[in-house]
This record gives sequence, C-alpha cells and structure tokens, in this order.
Amino acid sequence: MPDLHYEEPSLAELYDLDSGWSIDRDFYLALAGKASKRVLDLGCGTGLLCHAYAAQGHRVTGVDPAKAMLDIALQKPNGARIEWVQSTAQDFRSPKRFDLIIMTGHAFQVFLEDSDILAALATMRQHLAPGGTIAFESRNPAIDWPARWNRDADLEVEDQTIRQSRRVSRMANRRIAFDTHYELSGRALVSSSELLFLSRDEIEDRLAASGLRAEAVYGGWQPEPFDEASSEEIIFIVKAA
Repeated sequence: MPDLHYEEPSLAELYDLDSGWSIDRDFYLALAGKASKRVLDLGCGTGLLCHAYAAQGHRVTGVDPAKAMLDIALQKPNGARIEWVQSTAQDFRSPKRFDLIIMTGHAFQVFLEDSDILAALATMRQHLAPGGTIAFESRNPAIDWPARWNRDADLEVEDQTIRQSRRVSRMANRRIAFDTHYELSGRALVSSSELLFLSRDEIEDRLAASGLRAEAVYGGWQPEPFDEASSEEIIFIVKAA
C-alpha cells in the first residue's frame, strides 16, 4: 500500500513542490519523440509527465494506486485528455498496447518482494506494443543513501512554512526504511517508507525472467554510462526479449 505521503491529501498537494520538474523528467519526455505514441505511466503520481506527454500530442494513460495523487492530476491542464486509472502496477490490465511504458521517481523500489517485482514486470511485458520501449530507474545500492537522506528542510507554501524532517530508521536485507515528519497547518504527520535496493545484475536477472532485456543501462540523465561504484542511478531502457 502507498505510504501516507501519497494517500494523505494535504501531503499529496506538496508533492510537486518537493518533486517538481527535473532533468529526469526531461529524459523520459524525450523518449517519446515527436510522432504521436501511446504512453503508459505506471506510478504516475500527480501526473507531471502525463500532462507533458499529452501536451505534445501523445495518447496517455496514467496509473497510480493513490487516489489523492490522481485527484490532483485530474485538475491540471490536459487532465481531461488523459486516461487515469487507480491501480497498482501489479494489477493493472488494459486491452491497449503501449509504445512507451515508464515507471519514474524510483517507483520500482517500492516493490519489496520478488513476487511484486515480477508481477509489475509482467504487466509491462503484457502491455508492450511490438517494437515498444520500457524505461525505469532504481538507485544504485553502492551509494551511501542514509548519509544523504538524514536531513531537515523547509518548504515555503504561500504564507506558511512546512517543516520536513527525514530519518532512516532501519537497514536490512537490501532494504532501507525511513520516516518523514511534517509540521503543517498545526498538524504533525509522519510518512513511513521502505525501499528495496537491487544491483544492476539482480534487476537484469528479473527482466530476463519476465521475457525482457535491457537494451541500454545508464548511470545518469545526460545520459552517462553506468559505473557500478559511483553512479547514483541505474536507468534501464528495456525491450521485449
């Protein structure tokens, strides 16, 4: 189930402020090219990329398990032109086949069990059009993520300051759990998250088991070649095997 950050409407409204347009979204937007394509965004959140694709004339389906995120996505420009589906990646089914399937924002890491990883990959393979492309990213487990994540930050929203504090609470079995504390409008909220960190080889093994193969693997959004010791990202461009 999505954590409070995605399900609580007051926190979902902060998502675009904390995770707005960035170089990774430029990368994914460019993958679609100029000709109109059918695009599936699994874990679309508030729909930033969905709206950008739609604005360029692509036919877009946005899927997310969190109603609060989809409610925000629907209200944005182009919202009525996009098909929005409340579903997990594992359970999503459609008669449509897509030229480009994306999973961004490190959403791949929320799948903590192999059964969920393989179910999500099966969804991608089943809905991929002939010659289509799948793209997603995961964080490189070689990087010291807890050192980067234990931090405090303030978000300025209109006339109020929202205090945000994140602390890693547990590390075990290739998983990192962390709590994000928010103080806003006289309320204190805590969002608890847990992510799985797989290596490039481990992810490629799961792709192969799902009838997929990595056509390219990048370590950054320029894109740069992947370096196992120093790259922060593991970015996969995937085709049917």
